[in-house]
Amino acid sequence: MREKSKLLARVRRIRGQVEALERALETDKSCTEVLHQIAAVRGAMTGLMIEVLEGHIHTHIADPAITSATERQQGADELIGVLRTYLK
Repeated sequence: MREKSKLLARVRRIRGQVEALERALETDKSCTEVLHQIAAVRGAMTGLMIEVLEGHIHTHIADPAITSATERQQGADELIGVLRTYLK
């Protein structure tokens, strides 16, 4: 995976956002505050997903070093499978 430390930093920020969401629920914050926290977590997860998807595309599909059509197809099939799961 490209830029592993950058991805891990994103995950740690997401963990912080999820913990803030948990605290908001525990302390009976308003629905609006909780909804904003949920939206923030969702946005952060989507951003992480985009980063990892981009890395997958560059590494397993678009890399000019991949000369095997089978290998390129496998990368595309994996991507399609993940997208189908993600978009359900």
